[in-house]
Amino acid sequence: MSVTPSRVPVTVLTGFLGSGKTTLLNRILSEKHGKRIAVIENEFGEVGVDSELVIGAEEELFETNNGCICCTVRGDLIRILGQLMKRRDRFDYILIETTGMADPGPVAQTFFLDDELKSQFALDAIVTMVDAKHFEQHVDELSEPAEQVAFADLVLLNKTDLVDDAALARIESRIRGINGTAKILRTKNADAPIDKVLNVGAFDLQRALAVDESFLEPEYPFEWGGVYQLAAGDYLLKTRGAHDHHGHDHGHDHNHDHDHEHGHEHHHADLDVVVLPLGAATPGELNSAIETAVRAFADPATVVMCHGELAQIPAHYAIDLSHAGADFKLPIARAGAYAIFCEHHPAEFGLELAGHKPGAERRFASHHHEDDILSIGISDPRPLDPVKLNQWLDYLLKTRGQDIFRMKGVLNVKGEDRRQVFHGVHMMFDAQPERPWGSSPRINNLVFIGRGLDRAEFEAGFESAVAKS
Repeated sequence: MSVTPSRVPVTVLTGFLGSGKTTLLNRILSEKHGKRIAVIENEFGEVGVDSELVIGAEEELFETNNGCICCTVRGDLIRILGQLMKRRDRFDYILIETTGMADPGPVAQTFFLDDELKSQFALDAIVTMVDAKHFEQHVDELSEPAEQVAFADLVLLNKTDLVDDAALARIESRIRGINGTAKILRTKNADAPIDKVLNVGAFDLQRALAVDESFLEPEYPFEWGGVYQLAAGDYLLKTRGAHDHHGHDHGHDHNHDHDHEHGHEHHHADLDVVVLPLGAATPGELNSAIETAVRAFADPATVVMCHGELAQIPAHYAIDLSHAGADFKLPIARAGAYAIFCEHHPAEFGLELAGHKPGAERRFASHHHEDDILSIGISDPRPLDPVKLNQWLDYLLKTRGQDIFRMKGVLNVKGEDRRQVFHGVHMMFDAQPERPWGSSPRINNLVFIGRGLDRAEFEAGFESAVAKS
């Protein structure tokens, strides 16, 4: 006997044409997982889900009649949901597939529309499928793939067997640049375990932070740091070399223009690194060197050409990666621990200290946003005034709603002994009291993901909602 929860969980599945959504749906429909799932899908120039499967399975399949789920989404979807609720005893879960070119926003927003819908359905998660083979090309040429990633609670990075590890690292880094809180699962043939796709819990920020604790950290000018225990002598810093770190050999010019807009001083093929001596090759020592590294990155960089030498330590270098297999000499005068901090993750360039693995390493919140879509996180323990909080969120949605794809958070509201969780899509959001704070520290964690957002504006807005003691 399956338990019928008070609100039916809904998963919205999105992703670009050919990313593997139909493969995933057919798997969900044919596997024995004991869940009873109603599927709402729309045919739009894609191979449809195999309806044969639906008859044999416990699931129900509905198709929106006009092909495109987003254009007249509200009426159509609300009508179908109404029909479904008449047969509430026959399913436990709803899965909605949107077309490849569609923005999942209008579909997801439907579940925030009015009190009746909110009382019957809970948006569990937006799942975005990404085709590893074509993502980099698509995201550079079209706006939809980046938007679909911006909406996601979970990204299924599919077709991983068609690209190499360096490309996967590059794509994951790019996805994190757009959406810092989405969980990323690598799949081939859409083989994600069903329990990792359904019942994900869209606004569980703790999960997002478990994926990437750096998400709510201050901004750093580097994405990676590692510390090595080295004897005196000469070492080789090897790279694969790259034309540019998207791994495209074409379209240089627009990439360069792009870079200037974001104020990078160097040629695209330069990589900034800082080398520092440390007390020991331990995580603690690496963490204690962060502030020193930040200051070093602020100093002008010495450009080192291929086969050149990083002669001074400590120092800030811009190493030239425009040649395939570029390498650089790192002379170590005195045995000890040495840290290397890199502007981008070393996996993007195949960067390694030949024959040596770091004793400790760490990723940092990356703020080199190649796209104008980014995530802003705010973490602050001060209690919020419920009236001022509402005024701020209200103002935010009216003025910036179109630009905010997703927002989610846990709020510490003055006078409330339970945490308030909220999440929203564009101009609509839903806030619910959750479990009591109990003995856990009371802290606000908010995340906004959208286009052209200004961190200072969000921080000032948050400040306006803080309760005066």
